[in-house]
Parts: sequence; C-alpha cells; structure tokens
Amino acid sequence: MKKRKGTFDVGAFLESAGSARKIVEFHPSEVIFSQGDPCESVMYLQSGSVKLSVLSKTGREAVVGLLGPGDFFGEGCLTGQPVRIGSATALVNSGVLLIEKEAMVSLLHKQHDFSDRFITHMLARNIRIEEDLVDQLFNSSEKRLARTLLLMARYGNKETKPQTVLHNLSQETLAEMVGTTRSRVNFFMNKFRDLGFIEYNGGLKVNSSLLSVVLHD
Repeated sequence: MKKRKGTFDVGAFLESAGSARKIVEFHPSEVIFSQGDPCESVMYLQSGSVKLSVLSKTGREAVVGLLGPGDFFGEGCLTGQPVRIGSATALVNSGVLLIEKEAMVSLLHKQHDFSDRFITHMLARNIRIEEDLVDQLFNSSEKRLARTLLLMARYGNKETKPQTVLHNLSQETLAEMVGTTRSRVNFFMNKFRDLGFIEYNGGLKVNSSLLSVVLHD
C-alpha cells in the first residue's frame, strides 16, 4: 500500500542514528542558547516547552514565542546568520534534538519528505507571526491573552493534540507576550477561571470554551 502524504514522522526520522545529531535534556529555566552565541545548529523540540526571547540594549527582555513538541527553532544558521539574535530557555524538562548546520542542509536536499515538512512548518510559523501582528494592532488585551493561551495549548495545531495543561507559565511571561501589564493579565485570568474557561489544578488547564473569547466581536 502506498504511504499517504503527510504520514512522514519527523521525530522518528530525526531520532535515527547520526553523528551530527544528538539529544540534550534541559531542566526548567536552563538556557538552551543565548543571544549572541554562535549560530551553528538547528533544534527540534521533542518534548517540553521552550521560551524564545530577545534582549534590548537597555536590558529589557521581550518574549517573542513559546514552543511545544514538534517545533523547530534556531534555524537562522541556514540563512547565514552568524550569531543568535535571541535566546531560548526551557520552561519545563525538555528534550531537544540538536542538528548540525551541515547535516540539516544535507537532509533538506536529500530527504524530500523531511524537506516538505520543514517548509510547511516555516510557512505556518510565518503565518502565525503575521496573525500575531494583526492581533497586537487590532484586538483587545483580553482577546490577545485568550488567543495566546489557546496557541500555547496547541489548539488548532494539526500536527499535535491539544496540550490542555500548561506548567511553569508565569503571569509575567504572559504579560510580555500579550503586550500588557501583569495586573491586567491577573484580572483576565481570574475572569477566565470564574467563567470556567481555565482551571488551576497542578498546572494551568485551558478549556476549548476559551475560544468563545477569541470569536466574540
């Protein structure tokens, strides 16, 4: 039987033996790479959660993304980027597969299924960035917070099942991502909890009913 397109298992493929690939485990708050580090490899997140951030010249940090299992990051080396333009930090225990630049380039050239999946991932992320910009420009902080929580819980992600329980997620981090104050985030989180959209039980549980906030005009 011919294998249907879309069934290619990126994780299993990348985990196959190879001297230019290695799996590294990171603990909560451990830095995977820092802004200014040499840009020499691409990362694939096998498990856990990773925060991407940038630091301004004045020392102000801005969170630009949160990643989940199945996400690539650090791919700037493929475009000739000499150093990291941001930092990556593990939020929980996370398994990261490191792929050397040369090995990644070879895989993209020789493995068409892998190349197709990687391109699809990058296009989807570009769309996500555009949506984030529109969200910042036109939506209220309440709606931006709801959308951020849903995206972090992987709702709408065709590659993975929703991860309804989020761990080690501070309101300060949410405020940085949404572009508002911690007090506003605290106000809306309490509101979401009272309405049954989220729950606190060994972590933050995001219910699908939170979609009503995003869809409501």
